[in-house]
Amino acid sequence: MLLLAGDIGGTKTELALYEQAGGAALELASTRYDSRAHATFDRVLLDFLQGRRVDAAGLAVAGPVVDGRCKATNLPWELDEHLLSALIAAPVVLSNDFSATVLGIAELSPTDLEVLSAGERDPLGPIAVLGAGTGLGEAVALPLPQGLHVLPSEGGHADFAPRDEIEMDLLRFLRKRVGGRVSIERALSGPGLIAVHEFTRASGLAASTPETEAQMRSGDVAEVISRRGISGEDPACARALELFVSLYGAEAGNLALKVLPTGGLFVAGGMAPKLIEVLRRGEFMRSLLDKGRMRPVLERVPVAVVMNPRIALLGARATASVVYRTRQAR
Repeated sequence: MLLLAGDIGGTKTELALYEQAGGAALELASTRYDSRAHATFDRVLLDFLQGRRVDAAGLAVAGPVVDGRCKATNLPWELDEHLLSALIAAPVVLSNDFSATVLGIAELSPTDLEVLSAGERDPLGPIAVLGAGTGLGEAVALPLPQGLHVLPSEGGHADFAPRDEIEMDLLRFLRKRVGGRVSIERALSGPGLIAVHEFTRASGLAASTPETEAQMRSGDVAEVISRRGISGEDPACARALELFVSLYGAEAGNLALKVLPTGGLFVAGGMAPKLIEVLRRGEFMRSLLDKGRMRPVLERVPVAVVMNPRIALLGARATASVVYRTRQAR
């Protein structure tokens, strides 16, 4: 069977074609698109397929999926699985990108994971995933005899809860910036890292070097902050990254308290692999575990960073496979 898988995000969209026989899947083709360069997803889809027919499609979308429809959170795209199915003459299933990410965990090899805390894994325990990229995604899954039951989430849009005076100042800074309520995604995302860096400079926590400012004018600002923060070449970048990673760990701990993911807490998304050197330094886990009386509970939770950036695509492929088999069994 020929399967189409897609990972549709606010920054990039990746589509891939797989030939699957039994449990093995061979990737035949893949293309990455600049999402914002295209008015609709239909154009991207038709450009990729070039008239090729597929047996089923699974599409992971950065946004809430309701009744088979999704309005992307950080894109002006609206997707409807029934209309897409008619367009390509094959069954199409839309899922939230982090719902697909949870399913993609089963497709990973041990080398795709960087363990931050071994914990005490329960193979029958819940699984939780979060990850910062263009936005902040979260999802939960429950292992059942018939497979994982995924619970989609828009937890990245929950309130930003500051823990100290600096974070309270950051909240006030972000409230002025967005003109009202501040979600945790406003600080934990690619755009969030830029905002945290601007706060770091504006509040006097640290200053930038002229070299950094020159690189920001001609390059990817978030990438410059990450790179020069990791290397320690720029005080403001390093301080912003330290604050960002601390907030990241705190939110991971919040999710772990709500879910108690004894099956594993996984940090995915586009930013985690790029920040792995900083995540290894310990601030992430210190913030995750800093939950007062609940620290012993969280110490039992296994925590790992997903190093494979295509995990949502792998989950979308798994979804397409299930859809095809279900249709064939009818």
